[in-house]
Amino acid sequence: MLMPKKVKHRKIQRGGKIRGTAHRGNEISFGSFGLKSMGASLVTARQIEASRRAMTRYVQRGGKIWIRIFPDKPMTKKGDETPMGKGKGAVDHFVAVVKPGTMLFEMDGVKREIAKEAMRLAAYKLNVKTKFVEKE
Repeated sequence: MLMPKKVKHRKIQRGGKIRGTAHRGNEISFGSFGLKSMGASLVTARQIEASRRAMTRYVQRGGKIWIRIFPDKPMTKKGDETPMGKGKGAVDHFVAVVKPGTMLFEMDGVKREIAKEAMRLAAYKLNVKTKFVEKE
């Protein structure tokens, strides 16, 4: 699974709502087809890996796939049945902050129909609404 090798701060504050739209990483840069987010969400490293597997299995390891998001935000979790207090919990997993318009995945080297179906399968694994886009 994806996770940073090293982080500046081990535990960070979660923050509030994800506001605004993506101004960077919102266009197709590498491939011919892409999967673009329509909503805001925190996408976990597990969801990214599940999407990647679904796509690569469908295209039978053909073509090239780019993952355009990276889970670099640590999320903490306290143990089950732990009383209140005693500080912040340990880091449990990492998430990527996704704004509306962010390009999640890109693909090249396959036909349009195959790419669209692969992206559809990948979208099922994510907790954000997406749409299939093509390079002009």
